[in-house]
Amino acid sequence: MKKHLVWLIPFVALIVVASEMIGMQFVVLGSTTITILPLVFAVLFAMILGLPGIRFGLLKKVYAKANIEFSGKYLMYIMLPLMARYGADVAPRLKEILSVGWVFLFQELGNVGTVIIGLPVALMLGLRREAIGATLGLGREGELAYISEKYTLNSPEGRGVLSLYLIGTLFGSIFFSIFAPMMLGLGLDYRALAMSSGVGSASMMTAASSSLIAIMPEHETTIAAYAAASQLLTSFLGTYTMVFVAVPLQRFMYNFLTGGGKSGKETA
Repeated sequence: MKKHLVWLIPFVALIVVASEMIGMQFVVLGSTTITILPLVFAVLFAMILGLPGIRFGLLKKVYAKANIEFSGKYLMYIMLPLMARYGADVAPRLKEILSVGWVFLFQELGNVGTVIIGLPVALMLGLRREAIGATLGLGREGELAYISEKYTLNSPEGRGVLSLYLIGTLFGSIFFSIFAPMMLGLGLDYRALAMSSGVGSASMMTAASSSLIAIMPEHETTIAAYAAASQLLTSFLGTYTMVFVAVPLQRFMYNFLTGGGKSGKETA
């Protein structure tokens, strides 16, 4: 084992154990229940302990440059088995997915919303190549694997998708815990909200569906089934939507908005 990993691996294991011991937490705010998953605590602990102001002694060894570079470089290899598992999960349940109904397919159009809406906003805020990674999708495992494979996580595109991944992990589940019940209060059907919970992120789907179940426990089975089917379909079709629809659209829009197609200086 490389010398720098002697400190990194036990540190990561300790954070994982501590986060799992805390477990899933529910915060009730009026009629809304916010779900906080162990994953949120793990990321939060790692970020706080990595702040420059307290990074001394043992923490300085843990957050050494070699460890940071190692984590960014090999994160891709953690994503690939997950992508393979998505495929293995889908194959035995293809009949079930098809029987759910064609209406689930329409939610895949939402996968290009981050490009159509997010890319112009990101460019207006001053992002350049980082916008490619940050607006390809929700910045979950599929986008992270694609960007790291094509550009590496040490590139501007990699920093963009990794930043969005961390933001989504920290605030995504909390946002969905609040947003789903809020939409329910505005009169949307609980089945439509359960269906929309499957955005390609297990943590966000769990947070949204758990909040709905907390409000309507009598429909727990229906909400859980619609959310799971939606999540499964998004995980499967979302990858192909990203590669064959979102990526070409983003490339065209980026070159058009930055003038890269004419000048050749910035071509996605």
